[in-house]
Amino acid sequence: MVTERPASTTVTGPKKLGRDTAGHVEFGAHLEPALRVRQGEIFAVETLDNWFDSLNEPGARPDLTKPPIGALQVFRANPVNGPIHVEGAEPGDALRVHIHDIAIRDWGWTGMLKARGMTGTLAYFAEIDEDFATIIRHVPGPSGTFADGEAVMDVGREVRWPLAPFIGVIATAPERGVENTVISQGAWGGNLDVRDVSAGNVVELNSAHEGGLLFVGDVHASQGDSEFTGIANETAAELLLSVEVMKGRQIPGALRIEKPNSLVQVESARNAGGRDRALTWVFINMIRWLVEDYGMSKREAVLHMTANSLVRTHIYQNTSGAFCCGVEFPKSCV
Repeated sequence: MVTERPASTTVTGPKKLGRDTAGHVEFGAHLEPALRVRQGEIFAVETLDNWFDSLNEPGARPDLTKPPIGALQVFRANPVNGPIHVEGAEPGDALRVHIHDIAIRDWGWTGMLKARGMTGTLAYFAEIDEDFATIIRHVPGPSGTFADGEAVMDVGREVRWPLAPFIGVIATAPERGVENTVISQGAWGGNLDVRDVSAGNVVELNSAHEGGLLFVGDVHASQGDSEFTGIANETAAELLLSVEVMKGRQIPGALRIEKPNSLVQVESARNAGGRDRALTWVFINMIRWLVEDYGMSKREAVLHMTANSLVRTHIYQNTSGAFCCGVEFPKSCV
């Protein structure tokens, strides 16, 4: 399987965090910084796919019992790179992570895990309830790069759809303890699989330690809303990032995203205490954002949520044991 990217997507720069540090499946302040950057400095980070780049041969199947995935408690997957120490970040601040580019490789994989996901216990799907993987080819678009390329899957017939890469796990070291990269979701971010954590956007999340201690990984080349089986188009990538520090700022919910034309508030069931609470609090925290940062009255902000046709909700993740949602608000109405 060829894994070279088109030359035009290769990231170069003064600082780069390579794949040799990209295998963490737990994240926290116990890890020494792998890279130190200044605010606004652009740097590159390489990532592995969620299964440690191990499913690139025809007929390969995901196996939860074998190394490096197998574990007695939560299986080890979604490796991340980091931590990245940002100069000037302190506890009680927030990071603004600018995603300048996500350069993916020329293949990904998707599939199913036996007895898991939303289909694992339903008799209707019994004949396909098995550990299964299939390769998805990534082909360049008219530009000659993957920026406008397509995903190509063949499971009995060939189908295509646009590539839309994003970072599945983005997190900072939590205030206390050590979190894992499979089920962790909280005030530090985590495995949220938010399709809007993509190139051209800015992600805001909390800093609980000196330097912020940022981790990134689990890049998806494409994903359907909800990631129904818990496995998207999983791939490796090279990221081009920079970070600003917002002093004395704390982000409610799981994280916030600023897009060129809109604002997105994100929440998860694990962080909020349930799916209903997540769907309620994601609206409340969007209202707070509009009131506190943009000077909108509470009454106007509330009425936007119920009457404005440009307000949208997103179900980013709705799979076995995980739920993540967002509310998107247009900047044209700020």
